[in-house]
Amino acid sequence: MSDTMLSPPVGGRPNMRKGEHQAFRMFFLGVIAAALAFVGYSVLADLHAVGTSGIATGAFALLALALLIALGFEFVNGFHDTANAVATVIYTNSLPPLVAVVWSGMWNLLGVLTSSGAVAYSVVTLLPVELILQVGSGAGHAMIFALLLSAIVWNLATWALGIPNSSSHALVGSILGVGLANQLMSPSGSALYGVDWMQVKKVFSALLFSPLCGFVLAAGLFIVLRFVVRNAALYRAPDGDAPPPLWIRGLLIGTCTGVSFFHGSNDGQKGMGLIMLILIGAAPTAYALNRAMPDSMMPGFVETAQQAAHVFDVHAQPMLKQPTAEEARAQVTDALRVKSIARPEVYAALSVLSADIAQSVSGYHSLHEIPAATVPNVRTDMYLVAEAIHNMGNATSFSAEEDGELASFMKQLNAGTRFIPVWVKIAVALALGLGTMVGWKRIVVTVGEKIGKTHLTYAQGASAELVAMGTIGLAEGYGLPVSTTHILSSGVAGTMAAGGGGLQWSTLRAMGMAWITTLPAAMLISGVLYVVFRHIF
Repeated sequence: MSDTMLSPPVGGRPNMRKGEHQAFRMFFLGVIAAALAFVGYSVLADLHAVGTSGIATGAFALLALALLIALGFEFVNGFHDTANAVATVIYTNSLPPLVAVVWSGMWNLLGVLTSSGAVAYSVVTLLPVELILQVGSGAGHAMIFALLLSAIVWNLATWALGIPNSSSHALVGSILGVGLANQLMSPSGSALYGVDWMQVKKVFSALLFSPLCGFVLAAGLFIVLRFVVRNAALYRAPDGDAPPPLWIRGLLIGTCTGVSFFHGSNDGQKGMGLIMLILIGAAPTAYALNRAMPDSMMPGFVETAQQAAHVFDVHAQPMLKQPTAEEARAQVTDALRVKSIARPEVYAALSVLSADIAQSVSGYHSLHEIPAATVPNVRTDMYLVAEAIHNMGNATSFSAEEDGELASFMKQLNAGTRFIPVWVKIAVALALGLGTMVGWKRIVVTVGEKIGKTHLTYAQGASAELVAMGTIGLAEGYGLPVSTTHILSSGVAGTMAAGGGGLQWSTLRAMGMAWITTLPAAMLISGVLYVVFRHIF
């Protein structure tokens, strides 16, 4: 869909080029160069901090390429999702386009920096267990390249047509495609093992809920506003280029700020989890374990690990021979594939791994001191035990006290393996902001002009953004990835329907088709790319 396919609604189109000049372009290129230099410096500094003299040239080149592609995903994400945050302030003349884009980018940066990391790892857990644990292998490299390139290709295709599309939706589809392709290439086993379907159901439910939530809640809020706030100025379209009254302008800038902040805190995390997988695969010595954990926490961590080992041992069947650590890893990995944890033989394996973790950490007093050769096994043990505890559910054989001990152990394990360095957050935030500055116009025009038949009013813009801000903020609290695009664009549609101005059904049909086809299209692209890359790496 081109920008000129439909005429702008009554009220006119804002001057999209206002404020742009050569100095801005030079500043933009300077920021890109500085960001790439910052990423390179940060990686080298982290490697130096752990005493690693360097990695092989080929591995470093692969790491650099993977990081560029991962940041490229966030860059293209900015084309879609962050552009939605600025559409309302631009079309209500609350902020000039360039100012709105820069303002939104700043608050995305703050949102990313203050994010918890929960969403990042909820996306990662959709991947097959064996690929997460062997991310440094050829299959792991194929996985990373396939799913990121697939999501980028689909996002660019929908952006070129001016259709708001969910980057979250595309990324989940890409992950499913990789998981299924991985299993189809395996010599044996059920095809369902390639994907964590319970986690998929949880994440996809959040994505499915996004557009319905946006439409209904924004329409409802707009109706409530009409009854509660009787000021007629709130329900008028802008008069030419004139800005709205100060209080309305403040409201709209505030909602834009909130959407940008919560978008950064939620959507920015999706690329962060994948970047961490890339770093772990290429440089496990520096990134497999959270070496920033203070040494003072280690005695308590060792004690909790020993308690967990005892709890698991009590619920394991008496065995003539305990499994070795390697056998225990294989057993727990298989149990995670089929989501069948609550079995005595699995408890025996978890007891061995928990004891192995306690011994490894107590022998070196801190995660920072663990030798490079031991790091991969320690991280694998910590990841497997944490995932097993998370997936056990309410096992009736455990007492409340035992459940509490295991929950405490899982929290400490996650603190040791699920972390995001500050420089990764900064790099992702910059990629999102820069993507907005490049590709915002197409999506902004669609949201501002092509959803409703009339020009966006102040109340409609505020209602859509208040709903988007609240929904995304709640999702961040629960660690769920949701679609900023779906929430805000469907929220605009809801307010247009509630306002009686009518909807442009051709645009809504295009958005609906994009929503329906994103999952199978991304799955197909990523699956094919994974098969191709498996023959290369």
